[in-house]
Amino acid sequence: MNPPAFETEIDGKKVALFTLKNSNGLEMSVTNYGGKVVSLCVPDRDGSFRDVVTGYRSIDEYLNSGEIYFGAAIGRVGNRIARGTFSLEGKTYKLAVNNDPNHLHGGVKGYHAVVWDARMIDDQTLELSYVSPDGEEGYPGTLSVRMVYRLTDQNEFWIEYYAATDQTTVCNLTHHSYFNLSGEGSETILDHVMTIHADGFTASDDNLIPSGVISPVEGTPLDFRQAHVIGERIDVPCPALQAGRGYDHNYLLKRNGQGVEMAASVFSPVSGIQMDVWTDQPGMQFYSGNWMNGSETGKAGKAYQKRSAFCLETQHFPDSPNQPGFPSIELKPGETYRHTCVYRFSTVGE
Repeated sequence: MNPPAFETEIDGKKVALFTLKNSNGLEMSVTNYGGKVVSLCVPDRDGSFRDVVTGYRSIDEYLNSGEIYFGAAIGRVGNRIARGTFSLEGKTYKLAVNNDPNHLHGGVKGYHAVVWDARMIDDQTLELSYVSPDGEEGYPGTLSVRMVYRLTDQNEFWIEYYAATDQTTVCNLTHHSYFNLSGEGSETILDHVMTIHADGFTASDDNLIPSGVISPVEGTPLDFRQAHVIGERIDVPCPALQAGRGYDHNYLLKRNGQGVEMAASVFSPVSGIQMDVWTDQPGMQFYSGNWMNGSETGKAGKAYQKRSAFCLETQHFPDSPNQPGFPSIELKPGETYRHTCVYRFSTVGE
């Protein structure tokens, strides 16, 4: 990547490109505009390095893109909030409706579109911090957020989130890299093999808002408890797939304890690259790039076609503030929000 192409000033704050590299040569570039992962180069089965995330070659391309979430930090609340409204401690809050008729990923200027303060801790670790003022995008309370991006020598990309508030609020942070393990710009992810450690998912309406019902994956195309090729059942006539034009679902992860546990595994038969996802969160959104349409051209000069990338977003559940039966995302003064997500890369032979 070319660091000068990312040097600018937005909202009076300097934007730059930061590069992390581990002892094995795995390398990641990040811009503090939106905490976006611009590139992530990992070794394939032949030892060659492939960039496995979507992105652009300059900050201007990010600012002018129609796809605002590539590689981004997401908050104050990831996923959807029904009709852009919720109640907290007897008061109703109104948020932007930026995904008609709902609020999505923190609003018009969520954490994907702000400039984070950045500090390189060492060659493999970047700390990003942001103070979200009371009332920003309609949310109550001043929220102080810190994220740590770290590449380990086990070829892992760690994300550690911390947040604290000065009044009761809601908080559900996540990460929105779009992956193609065959390499950025490859035509499809429908040949990738997916496993998700989940017995259920949050059933949703046509606007992807949960009904509050937890549906079993058994007997549906959403069952990835055993490995399946992503494209194998994606177009099966099924109400659960129709609203999102494919996979765009929050899974209830099988958990044995309170720590970081494996949530999913994905494998590309083209590159031999496998990515395992680990987290301490109760849910994970699997999105299969159904709304990509070829209008965005990425780093390799290739158009990003429909279903040419996927997302695995560890998180709490969609519309949690309006769903009393879901795990709470309320955060009170004196408490610390914590969230760990790990993307671990390895290779599988022929």
